Amino acid sequence: MWCRLFQFLLIVAPQAVFGQYLGPGDFEFPPIDYDLRASYGAGEHQHGDLRLPEGPGPHPVAVVLHGGCWQGWHTYRHIERLAQKLTEHGWATWNLEHRQAIEEGGGWPGTFLDVGRGTDYLRKVAEDVPLDLSRVVAVGHSAGGHLALWLAARPGLSPDSELAMSDALPIAGAVSLGGVADLRAHFAQPERLCGDGVVQLMGGAPEDVAGRYALGSPMELLPLGVPQLLLHGIDDPSVPVALVERYAQRASELGDSVELVIIDRAGHFEVMAPESDRWPSVEEPLLRFLERIDRR
Repeated sequence: MWCRLFQFLLIVAPQAVFGQYLGPGDFEFPPIDYDLRASYGAGEHQHGDLRLPEGPGPHPVAVVLHGGCWQGWHTYRHIERLAQKLTEHGWATWNLEHRQAIEEGGGWPGTFLDVGRGTDYLRKVAEDVPLDLSRVVAVGHSAGGHLALWLAARPGLSPDSELAMSDALPIAGAVSLGGVADLRAHFAQPERLCGDGVVQLMGGAPEDVAGRYALGSPMELLPLGVPQLLLHGIDDPSVPVALVERYAQRASELGDSVELVIIDRAGHFEVMAPESDRWPSVEEPLLRFLERIDRR
């Protein structure tokens, strides 16, 4: 327990040596109203909060995925302000909660199946709400960035794979905010501030469950076949920028449209925090990317 607490403090505490600029208190805020909460499963973590922009619609949709090292360190509440900001800019947001590796039924394959089924549930929501499901993007921070990229790849999974779902909702674009794009490289880091999060998620190390990493790691699913925006703090201690640079290079080589924007004077959390003084450097490329998707 103390080991996990120490790892958590490392990832959230503002320490110059680690290049962190935001601390735990920066994410303590009252709940933000939503227009609709809907459950896509029977579990307490299987729900989404929908926020709608002004106007009659149909609205483009951003599926918003929180981080937390796949271990429950954060929940959907941690990313509410980002969801609200996107809604203010004309996007319906579906802030998706899901079972994480520490929770019963989470990990492999439950976490992936929850994210997929929660996204597919937008079809049910759209029966009563004016949503444009031809313009759905996945936006995730940290571990949620991994899941956002994976969502984009999901429709291309082999129908007989363990994570395949019939008629997966296509994703028009994916945004990774300080995300983990390569699970193998993340595991291989000499210091992993997420601890054993990726091992808990996948149910083992890469050498033990290689087939799972082939199905669950965006790097191994390239090309994704959709535009991708990777926003990353240059001082990110949790996901070193070199890892996302290698992913972007490989994705580009394989024909994907990938934009990597490295944010100066930013650590792991500035890229998802509208209250950060670095937010304008994040918001401009993010809105530009979303506008491209919206015009498709």
